[in-house]
Amino acid sequence: MENNEFVIRLERADEHRAVEELVREAFWNVYRPGCLEHYVLHCLRSDADFVPELDFVMEQNGRLIGQDIFVRTCIHADDGAKVPIMTMGPICIAPDLQGRGYGKILLDYCLEKAAALGCGAVCFEGNINFYGKSGFAFARDFGLRYHGLPAGEDDSFFLCKELKPGYLKGVRGEYATPKGYLVDVNAADDFDKTFPYKEKLKLPGQLF
Repeated sequence: MENNEFVIRLERADEHRAVEELVREAFWNVYRPGCLEHYVLHCLRSDADFVPELDFVMEQNGRLIGQDIFVRTCIHADDGAKVPIMTMGPICIAPDLQGRGYGKILLDYCLEKAAALGCGAVCFEGNINFYGKSGFAFARDFGLRYHGLPAGEDDSFFLCKELKPGYLKGVRGEYATPKGYLVDVNAADDFDKTFPYKEKLKLPGQLF
């Protein structure tokens, strides 16, 4: 995708580090002191379920300003079936350009490409106030549960969107975050030390 302002294209191997730096800047001190997302991305690229055809970056005047990736996973249905879906992220926009609509443009483009690749539905963890604008709904509305979350606990972070209408009709089951996202914190800290120093801060609103 290209217009006068930006280009959305596949990530190149020679810019992996630059994309990791972008992700680090976007997530630093947002959900925790420091962040893990740049290491998660680094690890997921070699995961068997990583989808290289959906590994996108957004570029503006030669500068990387956004990225998104997808990973294959499944819903473990209550009837024993495994229903193929995808999950998504990390997805980000450079901090100085957030709130200007670039994130939704990137997200909608990537979802369109995932649908064209045959993906039936996407589940992941996010904020409905943003992702709802692109058609995501609470996963509970599709009869889906988040692994390990007790009944009655807040599941408003668990979102889903059908890319094929009716794909999840009649499905009841559980979603678990793919193991590739569950990185070792110590290994992530070691990885982060290969980047320029940034101060880790404990801030209000962080989740961890």
